Amino acid sequence: MNLFEVPQPSVPVAGEDGAFPVHRIYCVGRNYAAHAREMGHDPERMAPVFFMKPADAIVHSGATIPYPSQTENFQHEIELVVAIGKAGRDIAAADALEHVFGYAVGIDLTRRDLQLAAKENRGTWDTAKGFDRSAPISALHRVADIGHPDSGRIWLSVNDVIRQKADLNELIWSVPAAIAELSTFFALIPGDLIFTGTPAGVGPIEVGDKLTGGIDGIDQIAITIS
Repeated sequence: MNLFEVPQPSVPVAGEDGAFPVHRIYCVGRNYAAHAREMGHDPERMAPVFFMKPADAIVHSGATIPYPSQTENFQHEIELVVAIGKAGRDIAAADALEHVFGYAVGIDLTRRDLQLAAKENRGTWDTAKGFDRSAPISALHRVADIGHPDSGRIWLSVNDVIRQKADLNELIWSVPAAIAELSTFFALIPGDLIFTGTPAGVGPIEVGDKLTGGIDGIDQIAITIS
């Protein structure tokens, strides 16, 4: 007999009653050149940076999220999210899109001060990136409905003021390349999500802020900080 009832994290699928059960959340760091530069890195010299969030960090668009503890520099990062629908390991980039179920819009919420301290001390990013409610996400849209977006405006506003704006074609590691590289480290399975990185313009958010973001041709997302 199970001692605890633990709900399965999931993401709604647009136009359907069912939901996409989440297995793992992988994230690609510093995947837009301008963002890499604003964080003090040279994008020409970087291999992809991968980190993870727990599956139950997922919260749906429309949520109110409490300002997290242990930080004085809470920041937003708008991202394209890829949902894996077919298992694979050591996937060739040419075959990578065959493994994609669909796409969504996500926000990688970050305790930036803890991340910077971890970098300085060569520590892990777990407390900076993997905390409760740190992965807001829109509904997933199936590939059959929207195709494989490789360009299109990605943006985020705070209290109706645009903070982040770029195009998906500015990704350093494209979706196929990121899937291929990630699959050399982990066996990807249906239920995995990949947050593919954020453009420049990340910045602090405060209690009472309303965040809205989106990717043209996919969806929009909105959250409030309490």
